[in-house]
Amino acid sequence: APFKVFEGNRPTNSILVKQITPRTLGNLIAMYEHKIFVQGVIWNIFSFDQWGVELGKQLANQILPELADASQINSHDSSTNGLINAFKAFKA
Repeated sequence: APFKVFEGNRPTNSILVKQITPRTLGNLIAMYEHKIFVQGVIWNIFSFDQWGVELGKQLANQILPELADASQINSHDSSTNGLINAFKAFKA
């Protein structure tokens, strides 16, 4: 089913912060909620009830254990590997 696959090679936004504070977390949540809401209005869809949200949760659950492991990751595409490894460098 097409809603169960991410094709890849799509633009993304990646934001890394050195420390998560109530302010930085609140800013990120507000920014992304607003972005998603506006896109939904423009495209005439209900943005908060989509198959991609569930797929994203499944993919995130696969990556979560890798964030706790200190070793370098190279099992994903170069963008994902870079983000995981940058996150680990921030934690160190």
